[in-house]
Amino acid sequence: MPAMSDILLRVGRLNYVWTNTESLLIYIIAHLLRVEKDAAIIVFLTLNTTRARIDLVERLAKLSSTPAEDSHAVLALMGRLKRESKMRNKYNHCIYSFDENGEISSTQLMRLVEDDRHVKYGKVEQLDLREIERLESSIKEIVEISKALWAFIRASPTFHDEL
Repeated sequence: MPAMSDILLRVGRLNYVWTNTESLLIYIIAHLLRVEKDAAIIVFLTLNTTRARIDLVERLAKLSSTPAEDSHAVLALMGRLKRESKMRNKYNHCIYSFDENGEISSTQLMRLVEDDRHVKYGKVEQLDLREIERLESSIKEIVEISKALWAFIRASPTFHDEL
């Protein structure tokens, strides 16, 4: 079982790379709407969930006025980002179970699942070495998505290197 500090370090890295990557949607919104960064920041911050921001970007990419090459690139990147959002959501919205030594042993999702007869909550998943590898893989993929977003942004004629 991995040590709690190792798990928390990885969850912190996951949040760090996620937040930095999600903030790049500001530039994608500016590009697709053909507006200045300040206007895109207002749009980005007005939408208060990751899902809403990704939905907006995907919908803008699907507009007929969006060049096909841009549409394909943005939709592919958003698909990758949505896949990784599952891991991010899991670790941001779970509670942790501990073993007799006080180490994190599993996660429990705080989500309801219901059918016609039953309501269940809290899918439990072991936090073993395999799960740690999945977490590391997700972190690496988010970093790669970030690099790809930056490449797209820097190629945009509306991008001004003002960072």
